Amino acid sequence: MASTPDHPNPLGILTGIGVGPGDPDLITLKALKCLQKADVVAFPQGRNGQPGLAQRIIAPHLNQQQALPLAFPYVLDQDQLSRAWQRAGDRVWQCLSQGQNVVFACEGDLSFYGTFNYLALSLERRYPTAIVHRVPGICSPMAAVSALGLPLTVQSDKLVVLPALYRVADLETALGWAEVVVLLKVGSVYGQVWQLLEQRQLLDQSWVIANATQPTQRIYRPLTAYPSLELPYFSLMVIRSGADPLPQTLP
Repeated sequence: MASTPDHPNPLGILTGIGVGPGDPDLITLKALKCLQKADVVAFPQGRNGQPGLAQRIIAPHLNQQQALPLAFPYVLDQDQLSRAWQRAGDRVWQCLSQGQNVVFACEGDLSFYGTFNYLALSLERRYPTAIVHRVPGICSPMAAVSALGLPLTVQSDKLVVLPALYRVADLETALGWAEVVVLLKVGSVYGQVWQLLEQRQLLDQSWVIANATQPTQRIYRPLTAYPSLELPYFSLMVIRSGADPLPQTLP
């Protein structure tokens, strides 16, 4: 943001952009324009010195912007997480207070369990004058069903998304209510889920997609052939709990 005599150092703007599930071509035009105009590009820092997913997605689109990797621990402890988000917000504020526009790249969509939400909330609470914009993106369930060649929902289908399944009872409840269930990050509970689907005779109506739209994408079907799987972090399952994988007729 250029300064003027009346406003020698106006605040920069933080813009969160959803950059999609993995394929760099799935970023929206609006997100791309924001990315390429930004002074500073922030993203979650990857593990073990390796680039994270969001960083890999945006790499082909960057010019000469300043990179701002932000460290977020992979833990469940709320105190550690809160401190990490505060530190990230402070680092972003340093740029904004100098008049630099910052874009934060978030894999998938911002509002769909996106990391950007915590950064934005922390920033706005600690620095009430901060200006925050949001640009939506494509989330992983949409990418997964496109890879499968299926619609996510049709007609009157009810949809349930479970973000991280720690209790099989949650899945049993969802299957009793919805025609379509999506399990995110299914790898840690895959064996338990497989047994439940076998009991309910739903293995032929279920699919697993690992790293959707990425070069390492892999689809597992039929699940009757995969009672156990070692799945990467970005793996999800789609379950259609009706008698047929899809309705026999479409409008």
